[in-house]
Amino acid sequence: MSVTDSPHPSALLCQPYRREALLALPAQEAHVSAARHFAADLLETWCVPASERDSAVLIVDELAANAAQYGRERMTVLLVLDRGTLHIVVSDSGMAVDRRRPDIAPDEHGRGTGIVQCLAQSTEVHQSRGGREVRACLRCSA
Repeated sequence: MSVTDSPHPSALLCQPYRREALLALPAQEAHVSAARHFAADLLETWCVPASERDSAVLIVDELAANAAQYGRERMTVLLVLDRGTLHIVVSDSGMAVDRRRPDIAPDEHGRGTGIVQCLAQSTEVHQSRGGREVRACLRCSA
């Protein structure tokens, strides 16, 4: 696991400027809670209000769970807070997933993407040979 956060003096943590942090983890379900805690702790440090922080942490949780399930080797969680918008980018090294799996009941799986789309102002998915990247953006009053 590796974490990077752009260095800023602690006295300025709640001041408006661009902040970003990156967490790299193995793409394993056991590491989803680390991604969730990383987001929660970081967003509290960045003075993101609790209700917005809760939505962001839920988005990170859902995207990291998907990355852990479908990614092959690694996943990354990038959080960027810039001018009132929180950008959440979760990347993995997996290939495209067929979301219509007849062997799984619809009430058992598949709600994560819907939750993310409901909470975020915008979402994007980019697939490349190297993996998949999912972006979600939230307005943030921090």
